[in-house]
Amino acid sequence: MSRNFYILAATLALFALVSAGMSLAPSSFQPGLPANASLWRTVALVMLLFALGAALIGVLSHLFEQVDRRSEEARRAARNKNRGEKN
Repeated sequence: MSRNFYILAATLALFALVSAGMSLAPSSFQPGLPANASLWRTVALVMLLFALGAALIGVLSHLFEQVDRRSEEARRAARNKNRGEKN
């Protein structure tokens, strides 16, 4: 699950870099596209913020999955230990 968020974050970060690059390009290289550099910078900033949010969600979901997995392993080990003491 967290891998999907990492991929989403990387994709958004790539598009944010492209948008930031578009704000530096002269308007003659952008026929038919908005030549307003502040618009490209705003889009780049929004995409970067979404990328950081997706990366944070990916990290937190990975951590919670790891905690859940380790607690389940600890429960199994305790259960097996208790069964071994009874026999």
